[in-house]
Amino acid sequence: MTATAPPAGGPKPAAVLLAPSPTSAPSPPPEPAPRVRTVPLAVSGVLAAALTAYVWATHGARPGVLLLLGLGLGVALFHSRFGFTSAWRQLIAVGNGSGLRAHALLLGTTATLFALVIGTGTGLFGSTPVPSAGPLGTGLLAGAFLFAVGMQIGGACASGTLFAVGSGQTSIVLTLGGFIIGSTLAAWQFDLWKDLPALDPVVLSDHVGWFGSWAVTLAVLGLIVLGTRLVQARRNPPPVGTPPSAAGAARVLRGSWPLAAGALALALLGAGVLLVSGGAWGVTSAFSLWGSRAVDALGGDPAGWTFWQQPGNAEMFQGAVLSDKTSLTDIGIMLGAAVAASLGGVWTLHRRVPGRTAVAAVLGGVFMGVGARLAGGCNIGAYLAGIASGSLHGWIWGATALLGTWAGLRLRPLFGLGNPKPGDGVC
Repeated sequence: MTATAPPAGGPKPAAVLLAPSPTSAPSPPPEPAPRVRTVPLAVSGVLAAALTAYVWATHGARPGVLLLLGLGLGVALFHSRFGFTSAWRQLIAVGNGSGLRAHALLLGTTATLFALVIGTGTGLFGSTPVPSAGPLGTGLLAGAFLFAVGMQIGGACASGTLFAVGSGQTSIVLTLGGFIIGSTLAAWQFDLWKDLPALDPVVLSDHVGWFGSWAVTLAVLGLIVLGTRLVQARRNPPPVGTPPSAAGAARVLRGSWPLAAGALALALLGAGVLLVSGGAWGVTSAFSLWGSRAVDALGGDPAGWTFWQQPGNAEMFQGAVLSDKTSLTDIGIMLGAAVAASLGGVWTLHRRVPGRTAVAAVLGGVFMGVGARLAGGCNIGAYLAGIASGSLHGWIWGATALLGTWAGLRLRPLFGLGNPKPGDGVC
């Protein structure tokens, strides 16, 4: 991307749509990818193969395929560095909307595939695909806001936490720990928030059919793309940094991928999860399960919590972790990211984490865990799956998360965390 100046007298919408989005400087060229990290690659590759074989033999083809889809999601997330946290931060802080436009591509492609799959009732392994919808109320607003604050101080969103952990980022391991703690606390205290005021879910396809739902979703996404380009044309922000990358055909295996390629790959793999399981890709319900199983192992009685007595939740708690859809895709994402980071030569294990960064990571994770349960999902289960399903709660989650991002950016300096600035070389 080359640097361009904002048009004199303010940008015109038609011109903004056709012209490259301006930045204050050209995007820096990527550094050459380091050599393949053979030991982490061997370890993660063997673990991925052995776990897939075990799951397939013990629990059957359907869980095995879900684990493979999770591995693919991890590779795509890491190689494209597909960010939700960074995209919102860059837009709010300096007006760079490239990340949010990648969201729009992901959301639009996923909505198209969801309309085809759910609208035709197509499912594999006997599954019946259903849209992801959630109630509209206090829990959604409070949870999405709290989640967005948490992801800005914790350093990653739900999917970002998983692929960062897989790539060896120690501080994000602390975020994952906080995430599990927060998710478990929210499950334990389910009675405190389960009756918060809320309206019934609103799914567009119930009112205008799947074609109408798809058309409305794409139209709104088009307006968002136009809006981000107008903002960027006015603010002329720094470009987004470019990760190290291999050249030529090796880029497929060793990264880094363009955001658009990552968005398309994630949409296809997410649609695969829907086809195989009947439900959209999600992340955070597994954290409640893992934490509650830990409480059970330590002598607690999570099976007696109201949360785990709800329809669907009871079956999840009683079943094997390696037969749980979300656990399988979460584990797959971490292993897939480890393989991708090792191939890209950037897998690393940071041995020291500054104290304030560690506190922010854990606290941000707790906020996200609690927020995801209050809102009924995270940036994947509520925002991506909700909007792609034509559910109003997904749009409300996204709008509220932007407000939470604004608040989170103002908290980051308290923990020694920086924010993008207009004069930066990259954002």
